[in-house]
Amino acid sequence: MAVRVLMSNNVAAGPDEIDDQALARAYDAPTAADGLWVRVNMVSSVDGSAQGEDGVTATINNAPDKRVFHALRSYADVVVVGAGTARAENYGPAGKPLVVVSRKGEINERLLEAPRGEVILATVGHAPGLPAAREALGDENVMILGSYAMDFGALRRELGARGWTHVLGEGGPHVLHDLLTVGVVDELCLTIVPRIVGGDHLRIVQGHQPLDVALDPVLLLEEEGTLIGRWLVKG
Repeated sequence: MAVRVLMSNNVAAGPDEIDDQALARAYDAPTAADGLWVRVNMVSSVDGSAQGEDGVTATINNAPDKRVFHALRSYADVVVVGAGTARAENYGPAGKPLVVVSRKGEINERLLEAPRGEVILATVGHAPGLPAAREALGDENVMILGSYAMDFGALRRELGARGWTHVLGEGGPHVLHDLLTVGVVDELCLTIVPRIVGGDHLRIVQGHQPLDVALDPVLLLEEEGTLIGRWLVKG
């Protein structure tokens, strides 16, 4: 990736070729006090839209963003995604454990093609889709994280209990809001593509509850107008 390294704790600044090893160094993750590291990766337009004009994130993905997307997946032990995002973006098997967060207990059909044990549902005890999910996935692949409301702190603890220490969240905006609200996110990765997408589209964080989270920038790359950054969540 031919880029300008605008700021980095692990890669020298300036025009450079960032190979796979240098990219891995740039995204080297520390470990939090509980032994986990939870990073969330998102993409937006310059004016803050997390979707293209058709309402799908894939519309604003570009080559630099896709490279980082796949790299971050390769570094992770498990991927966490909201059911709405998995459905809208037509998620399929990820080749590694994928946790789908759904208060309704829903899993999109394409994910059901994954080998048993690769897809895990995180839901609540009163989810209407819970019986069907248990039958499709197996009881051991369903996390019950509350009765009616999702306990996202419990989600982090359950991921750690299953031995997954490097966690990658891929949204969507409502799930990211909930994760940030309870303080379980360690790092935000964000690609800003050089486009403006007008209209009433979701931002990368969407929710009714007010939210103010301080961030510490540790990486900023640029390629052909695309900005790729890392921010650590301040304690």
